[in-house]
Amino acid sequence: MENHIYEGDCLTIAPTLPAGSFDLVLTDPPYNTSGQSMKWENKQDGGNWYKMNEEWDTFSFEEYLQFTRLWIRAVDPLLKPNGTVMVCCSQHNLSEVMITLKEMRYKCLNIITWKKTNPMPNMTRRVFTHSTEFIAWFAKGSNYTFNYEAMKKYNKGKQLRDVWEFPVCQGKERIRREDNRAAHPTQKPLALFARLVEAATQPGDLVLDPFIGSGTTAEACLRLGRKFTGIEAQPEYCRIARERVRQVLSEPEYTDDLFTMLNIREENSP
Repeated sequence: MENHIYEGDCLTIAPTLPAGSFDLVLTDPPYNTSGQSMKWENKQDGGNWYKMNEEWDTFSFEEYLQFTRLWIRAVDPLLKPNGTVMVCCSQHNLSEVMITLKEMRYKCLNIITWKKTNPMPNMTRRVFTHSTEFIAWFAKGSNYTFNYEAMKKYNKGKQLRDVWEFPVCQGKERIRREDNRAAHPTQKPLALFARLVEAATQPGDLVLDPFIGSGTTAEACLRLGRKFTGIEAQPEYCRIARERVRQVLSEPEYTDDLFTMLNIREENSP
């Protein structure tokens, strides 16, 4: 289970995992932003732009609310009584996530705002340019982990506020397909996820990501001395995430013994 990526639906795999095992659930679920195709090619700056349009991200409102309730209820028994949940959101799905967690009597700790320093362009010119996403941070109970003092280093020794600036994942960090298109449409910046993991866990803690996608949660955990369990329904994303983990473990600070201990397995069954 530890440092393993399962291929399959989290609603099927989550019930097979040990209850009360995880210190943090950190995930970037579908936002329900797809349903129409839009692209801007041959731009003079910044490269081509494509609106996200994925089948796995297309729901009606009623379907998406039910989907959110189902996956959050599926992972709830896996979280320790003092564990927390961090869910990436935008204006498209923040309400559904908050409603579900409040229904389950979780306590809202923060709505962290990710201010993008290089947001996608506003093509329609009918609204303000969307330049933020959010991380809804909720506690299951009391005595949850928050590394308050450690977070001060990100604000020159002062209290860290809940608005953080990071660029959209780009350059060498962005994992790309052979045609140079992004391998995953919503790959999150490693620095953002590393700060989230560092804030809400201790070294050796176990983090669950039921929508691990390109593997950012896994890499953040490994680099910070935490353990992870990932679940991913899309086979290609599963492959990308596993390869990403292998690359981290092949760096000089990792040894063959550590690789064996971390047990990065290929089988698809839990």
